[in-house]
Amino acid sequence: VSRDFLPRGSGIVTRRPLVLQLITAKTEYAEFLHCKGRKFTDFDEVRQEIEVETDRITGVNKGISSIPINLRIYSPHVLSLTLIDLPGITKVPVGDQPPDIEQQIRDMIMQFISRENCLILAVTPANTDLANSDALKLAKEVDPQGLRTIGVITKLDLMDEGTDAREILENKLLPLRRGYIGVVNRSQKDIDGKKDIKAALLAERKFFLSHPAYRHMADRMGTPYLQKVLNQQLTNHIRDTLPAFRSKLQSQLLSIEHEVEVYKNFRPEDPTRKTKALLQMVQQFSVDFEKRIEGSGDQVDTLELSGGAKINRIFHERFPFELVKMEFNEKELRREISYAIKNIHGIRQVLPTGLFTPDMAFEAIVKKQIVKLKGPCLKSVDLVMQELINTVKKCTKKLATYPRLCEETERIVAGYIREREEKTKDQVLLLIDIQVSYINTNHEDFIGFANAQQRSSQVNKSAVGNQVIRKGWLTINNIGIMKGGSKEYWFVLTAESLSWYKDDE
Repeated sequence: VSRDFLPRGSGIVTRRPLVLQLITAKTEYAEFLHCKGRKFTDFDEVRQEIEVETDRITGVNKGISSIPINLRIYSPHVLSLTLIDLPGITKVPVGDQPPDIEQQIRDMIMQFISRENCLILAVTPANTDLANSDALKLAKEVDPQGLRTIGVITKLDLMDEGTDAREILENKLLPLRRGYIGVVNRSQKDIDGKKDIKAALLAERKFFLSHPAYRHMADRMGTPYLQKVLNQQLTNHIRDTLPAFRSKLQSQLLSIEHEVEVYKNFRPEDPTRKTKALLQMVQQFSVDFEKRIEGSGDQVDTLELSGGAKINRIFHERFPFELVKMEFNEKELRREISYAIKNIHGIRQVLPTGLFTPDMAFEAIVKKQIVKLKGPCLKSVDLVMQELINTVKKCTKKLATYPRLCEETERIVAGYIREREEKTKDQVLLLIDIQVSYINTNHEDFIGFANAQQRSSQVNKSAVGNQVIRKGWLTINNIGIMKGGSKEYWFVLTAESLSWYKDDE
């Protein structure tokens, strides 16, 4: 800028981004966006204003903020450029700085250098190792190809005697596509001694021309050359990015124009618009309700079961649990069966318990057991009903901005569900009544007389095996196939077969 106005000192000085717009003009003055209309001609006042504005947001004790300060400088000595001065990365917090100060500054820098339409000026002191440069490291993260990065090497005059940065400046050590430019700025002593910038620029030029390592590239070094290169590269960069930028703006303009057309005739009081909005909200409620019951909702609850999943659980886990929980006293049941059989026989009881269980006694006991299912079934209907009402309440949350509509929707839908509840309960009770009215004993799981006999024989088989039940002589009379009319045979009766032989051997 050819002017001394940026605050300098030890520790972190730049604590807010400074957006510096340089504009070529006939007269020289500065203007802040936060003090619009006020022209600064004294650049010491500009420095003070930067310091005051920084402290206003960040406080006086080294805090930082990502809210930028916007400064425009009009001058005949500048080329049109926009620069953003960012803080250097601090490793250790000082003053009121938070413990994560390094991360905060890093995030702030990233916010600016990630933009595709900006060039990155990676400034590194020559008296430190280039491989450790924070600026180059961050630039490489957002610009791995090095298409937007320009290297600037400062403090070339402070390098140890016998060392130089020639390899870096010749772009051989860590090559960048846009190369490196060396500059020599004023020292703190020069600043304290009020050394003029013009004199500093002359001293810089003299340094490059007289230094044996940099003499051959003196024309490509120094602040004036950096200014020229930046202006040229920014112009080229703007030229490259402008077509894409223009087409993006045009597409945005078209979409905005389309929106304008839609809202041009917008009348908020139009009843058709209200009706449409109402229908859309009701339709959305319907879709949300269905999604919560059927599944595949856009907002999945990860904290608890709800909607369709909970109803599924009621059917497959809670209902069987309620059935198992039914009170069942075997001793009591045996007594009931005994009384039922005796009561059916009445006065005709010859034997103490009767030979067979009468059908009527069986049916009386079984019906009593089936009727017990009513409780768990009706409880399951109540649980499902409760979950449906909860689901309705969750779905009406989106209508909260219209309390009356929300309330009415809840009332109507809940009322409709309660109507269904009554019909469902009637249906469940009817199913149980159907089961009670006709006791079916033809089912394969039912242990009737035939099945009981079969199972009994299977049990005996497995227990007895091919055990001999009886053996001995038996005389067979009047059988035509045997000569002599009658004959004695040796018979063996086992659990599985009956065999006969000529004799006992």
